[in-house]
Amino acid sequence: MSIDAIERDFKAKVCEKVKLASVDSGRCRVFTPFMFDDGDHLSIVLKKDGAGWMLSDEGNTYMRLTYDMDEQSLREGQRQVIISNALSLFDVEDRNGELVLGVQDGLYGDALFSFVQAILKIADVSYLSRERVRSTFMDDFRGVIRDSIPQERVSFDWSDPLLDPQGVYSVDCRVDGMERPLFIHALSNDEKTRDATIALHQFKKWEVPFHSLAIFENQQRINRAVRARFSHVCENRFPSLVGNRDSIQRFISEAIEVGHDA
Repeated sequence: MSIDAIERDFKAKVCEKVKLASVDSGRCRVFTPFMFDDGDHLSIVLKKDGAGWMLSDEGNTYMRLTYDMDEQSLREGQRQVIISNALSLFDVEDRNGELVLGVQDGLYGDALFSFVQAILKIADVSYLSRERVRSTFMDDFRGVIRDSIPQERVSFDWSDPLLDPQGVYSVDCRVDGMERPLFIHALSNDEKTRDATIALHQFKKWEVPFHSLAIFENQQRINRAVRARFSHVCENRFPSLVGNRDSIQRFISEAIEVGHDA
């Protein structure tokens, strides 16, 4: 099928505003009216794939998502579920970060329609509702912990069974196997930060031995006064999970290695 014929099929099946422009031999840029939330158009090319043709985003979609989150977080929790569902629903393949869809039986327009839908669905991971973002943050937090610490040393949602049988004062993660356990709080909002402040105060009042670490979803979103009060009771803090994953894992690994007494 000629390039002109492919463009006509795109227009008939997707949108009259679709255009094709040859870039080089075996590769064409596909221009569509479909955009990401920031106003940029989807990046799509049609290129040779052996004896056939395929659509590709050439890695642009994932690259855009990593402006707001680290790459590893796309492979975990609710984000990973959304992406996997979109790939499966529209038969799109993830080739090491490049989204591709082979054109089957000369159905170019159908392939483009599915490819556009897949990209838009995947881009939705940037626009999760507040509740789902909170869920994703906790999934990402737990993923970092599991990658850093042997499972037998970790207790999630821990509270002291003797001093606090009702579980009023909890810790998102307790790490054992050291002279003093490490209490880690994952903080997504003012309420969580206030609760963590109260819990750490109570542990000190009970004279429970521990060291403390806080990982914020985004420290700048926390009220300044709330943040200041929390800083008085917590020894170590990371301002966000995004962009600090490696540093957090290194901190935890070193804390375990030296018993967190250095």
